[in-house]
Amino acid sequence: MSLSQSQDVSCTKCRFFDDHVAKPSAEDGLCRFNPPVTQPSPDAHGLWPVVSGMDWCGHFSMDPSKPN
Repeated sequence: MSLSQSQDVSCTKCRFFDDHVAKPSAEDGLCRFNPPVTQPSPDAHGLWPVVSGMDWCGHFSMDPSKPN
């Protein structure tokens, strides 16, 4: 079975998912796998990618502290 066919694969179950406090939606979070993306102006802060909790990618790594 491939990852895409597994119901246990989603960003909310990944060790790199951060369900940050200032989230726009209850199912959105931040992916902490890669560093923040830089912004065009020097005084702007870098941004972590916002992902849906039901998304998943090839960097998925099950977080053992989160329930299946």
